Amino acid sequence: MTEPVSVNNIDDKGYQEAYLADAIRFKMKRDNKRFWAGDNISDYVDEQTKEQLINEATVAFERVLDTLLIDRENDPNSQGTARRLAKMYYNEIMAGRYEESPDATAFPNDTAGAYEGMLVVRSEIKSMCSHHHQPVTGVAYIGIIAGAKLIGLSKYTRIAQWCARRGTLQEELCMDIAREIGTATGSRDVAVYIQATHGCCENRGIMAHSSLTQTTVLHGAFKTDQSVKKEFFDNIKLQQDFAPR
Repeated sequence: MTEPVSVNNIDDKGYQEAYLADAIRFKMKRDNKRFWAGDNISDYVDEQTKEQLINEATVAFERVLDTLLIDRENDPNSQGTARRLAKMYYNEIMAGRYEESPDATAFPNDTAGAYEGMLVVRSEIKSMCSHHHQPVTGVAYIGIIAGAKLIGLSKYTRIAQWCARRGTLQEELCMDIAREIGTATGSRDVAVYIQATHGCCENRGIMAHSSLTQTTVLHGAFKTDQSVKKEFFDNIKLQQDFAPR
């Protein structure tokens, strides 16, 4: 494993960091940029930078394994585990922190015969609890009343998965998806319902094997119009009844 990469990151006072992660963290603090587990920091991490960060994270995970008294040198199952962990965090389970938002090209919906109804999209999501870094697995049902523009059906799921692939809480994730869908579509009438199981309940603590948790965020007509709200949840029930088993 190579040594941590040095970077030339000097501010007006001549400050320089020896580790890339420290230099980026310094930049974010200087810019008053929040970098919580559920925040997107793609403005500070490009593909080249990410590869260097993976190298540094590999060294850090090696230290974690050593502290856990795991013989990563002679145990064939643990050889290379540190790098696999580093790549998994950056490229998979927390990728939504480091990648820019999906390109959600919008199409006009303001011509004659424009669609004025409700759209409900079922999106499978995989996230991670920021408390214990355990998996959160579930489904997000995204509802929207069509406005002046629409996005492709797959984009709803891409946005939901982008929001989910971070360290977060289900309550926060529900709000994040609703906000990003509203931004992408320009609609104020957005609803998100998530049901998910949590590894932090199933794999530790209470060891519950049925830890289903439900959260809902309603905006616009979904919140103020009971008939719209009912239609949304009726659609969810229909989708659940016909979902693959």
